[in-house]
Amino acid sequence: MRELAERPQDVPGVFAERFNSGDPAAVAEVYEGGAMFVPAPGRALTGADAHAANVAFMGLGVPITVRPRHVYAAGDLALLVVDWEIDGTGLDGEHVHIEGTATDVARRGADGRWRYAIDNPFGTAR
Repeated sequence: MRELAERPQDVPGVFAERFNSGDPAAVAEVYEGGAMFVPAPGRALTGADAHAANVAFMGLGVPITVRPRHVYAAGDLALLVVDWEIDGTGLDGEHVHIEGTATDVARRGADGRWRYAIDNPFGTAR
């Protein structure tokens, strides 16, 4: 499994690989302590609730594809704009299609690795 990102532009790829592995603990490592996950517009979660919401997406059993569009870094903070898609046949045999453009914030930790501070997958949704 890929190590945590050493550059902000690599955070989405690390996340996708870990998401697609189906290992919730591996995904959780891509987030800093106290990180926020926004599984739907206006629904910001932290802690165990954020982790559970991410696990629910993973539970669809369909891989995610990510395409970073913009990465703007200033010191130890970065804004990531990422197009993403979950598309395929779910564990229940039904077709699943979810997509969005994320507006995420990553932060470089004391160990030099970048992690999500805010993961907002539907960041440009109205």
